[in-house]
Amino acid sequence: MISGDMLRNAIISAAVTIANRKREVDELNVYPVPDGDTGTNMSMTIGNSVAELKRLDKNTTASMVASTAASAFLRGARGNSGVILSLIFRGFAKGLSGCTSAKCSDFAKALDYGVEAAYKAVMKPVEGTILTVVKAAAKKAEEMAVSTSDDVIFWSEICDEAEATLARTTDMLPQLKKAGVVDAGGKGLTIIFRAMTDVFKGGKIAVETEPAQHTDSGNDSFRTAVSEYDDEINYTYCTEFMVEKSENCPDVFKLRAYLETIGDCVVVVDDEQIIKVHVHTDNPGKAIQKALEFGHFINDPKPKIENMRIQHENKVKEADTADKAGFVPAEPEKPFGFVAVAAGHGIEAMFMDLGADVVVQGGQTMNPSTDDILRAILSTPAHTVFVLPNNKNIIMSAEQAVKLTDRKVCVLQTRTIPQGIAAMLAFDADEGLAENRLRMTKAFEKVSTGLVTFAARDSDFNGHQIKEGEILALDNGKLSFTEKDINKATVKLVRRLAKGDVSYVTLIYGADVTEENAEQVKQTVQSKLGDKIEVMLVNGGQPVYYYIISVE
Repeated sequence: MISGDMLRNAIISAAVTIANRKREVDELNVYPVPDGDTGTNMSMTIGNSVAELKRLDKNTTASMVASTAASAFLRGARGNSGVILSLIFRGFAKGLSGCTSAKCSDFAKALDYGVEAAYKAVMKPVEGTILTVVKAAAKKAEEMAVSTSDDVIFWSEICDEAEATLARTTDMLPQLKKAGVVDAGGKGLTIIFRAMTDVFKGGKIAVETEPAQHTDSGNDSFRTAVSEYDDEINYTYCTEFMVEKSENCPDVFKLRAYLETIGDCVVVVDDEQIIKVHVHTDNPGKAIQKALEFGHFINDPKPKIENMRIQHENKVKEADTADKAGFVPAEPEKPFGFVAVAAGHGIEAMFMDLGADVVVQGGQTMNPSTDDILRAILSTPAHTVFVLPNNKNIIMSAEQAVKLTDRKVCVLQTRTIPQGIAAMLAFDADEGLAENRLRMTKAFEKVSTGLVTFAARDSDFNGHQIKEGEILALDNGKLSFTEKDINKATVKLVRRLAKGDVSYVTLIYGADVTEENAEQVKQTVQSKLGDKIEVMLVNGGQPVYYYIISVE
């Protein structure tokens, strides 16, 4: 039986482990375009649960742990891989509902629920992905639940099956086989399951290999904010005091050396008369007793001993209260409202000018979480809210947000910024929801999108030998060609896109392109296309993409 405490520790350990190995997973992404990589998204999704899990009471139930984790996963879900991971753990919450401790059969049922939810959420499920890996794991769990009640044997077999299935994903998808790698999402899931199993075996919670570096923002190195210690507090008491040196004061180095043996974060500063001490320790009395060998305490300032664990807990509770109190959903005042996801000052301004109520900052490389989108929906003062994800890796997060609000929400399947703009331009305030959904969908489906960016890694993709830093031209999401020169790539891509019945071409230039250079590209494009096609130039200020091209 897996207790609630054990399950909590397992999930926390898995969060730390995937955070430590997220780059390893990120590097499995076959497509060389810089994006919100799989390992990072999965790490941020599961990592969103750690603080909440740590705040649960000791001896809590497996049911409470699973439901707490699932809720945090869902709100923190980023990217498709993060959403699928959250759905798998939603299965845990459903399968372990009411369980004080969880049996093998409970986990088998939980995994089955998770598979069902994940497959339902994906419009066109593709085998050879994380879906295949979790389905194989669930099937093995069902088999093992019949033959064993030993938790360690049960989970070890699940991990073995998941890893064996992951290895086969290379042959399931042509792009994985070409690159000679396994599926990134599946890899992330096997890392998470294996880390949980290690805790079930009796192992300790994983430790961060690259702990966050904290810096003191104040002028006084002795004043240490509680937030510096975040989740990891090694010693309980923050102890500070000042001592006036005795006439025959020993070498102060000896005091510092002793304090290092009973605590950490030791700071000892002295001048001709005074010794100032700061130490984190479980034994403040010993620190004070030792200091008396070097002199006597002074009354101003008085010695200070504070329990950092209580401080931290109070700080977290205050932050939660402030967060909940600080956010008030907008009262619906109009029939329709709009939430758009975009990055870049110019693009954000365009959406606001077109009538967007809230623009969620995000896109390629920075997928907003489900909670980010939910808050944007609730901040929109409308009875019905249209959500424009404008990126294929954000659509699933947006769809999950719909389930968390009582408002009527329509997520349009916009995959690019030009599609989002076209959808908003097609909106008719005199029409209803169904009519506008149809109008806006037809409008954005007619738009062709070109993207000019750079290769984030070396890759062999669809016969293209790509080197890191090379310029990539994408035609409606598919790699069209590579180039050495940004301007040449842009002009060439526009000419490929602007075939047939085309009236408008819009060039949205990014943060790494100068206005002078963009104007030069516009003039070249106009000369190539002739006067019948209008070419417009917009300063989007977006990251990642040198140019976003809209062709209508």
